[in-house]
Parts: sequence; structure tokens; C-alpha cells
Amino acid sequence: MPLYEYLCSDCGVKFDALRPMKDADAPINCKGCTSVNTKRALSVFFTSSEGREITPTNSGSGCAGCAGGTCSTCEH
Repeated sequence: MPLYEYLCSDCGVKFDALRPMKDADAPINCKGCTSVNTKRALSVFFTSSEGREITPTNSGSGCAGCAGGTCSTCEH
């Protein structure tokens, strides 16, 4: 079940809730003031690849600098 973030328009509390996808935008009571004047918030996340390319941008192997040859940058 996905975890969604919500923001209460009445008291400003931001809270999260585990809900089925079908109920993601259905009314939900605020965890702070119990108001139903809440909206689903945009959830953000962080990911890091330590400077390495995770998915290739071309059909060949390797990075743009080595074009698939031996390279210390992309380890191909």
C-alpha cells in the first residue's frame, strides 16, 4: 500500500497515511485537528548515483566519453 502525504488547510499540519491507490484523493481527517479540509501534497524524494550514470543514454555500452571502449569513468 502506498504512503501518501497530506496537508491540512485549516491548521497547516503535514501528515502521511498508508492508503490504497483508489483512496489517494479521497477525503481524510487531519491528524492534528481532525478537519477534512486536507489535500494530498506533492511528495519528493532524493536519490544519488555518486556521479555515475545509472541508465545508458545511448544504445551502445559505455559513456559518451569512451563510446563503449575501456574507460575509468563509467567502468566499461
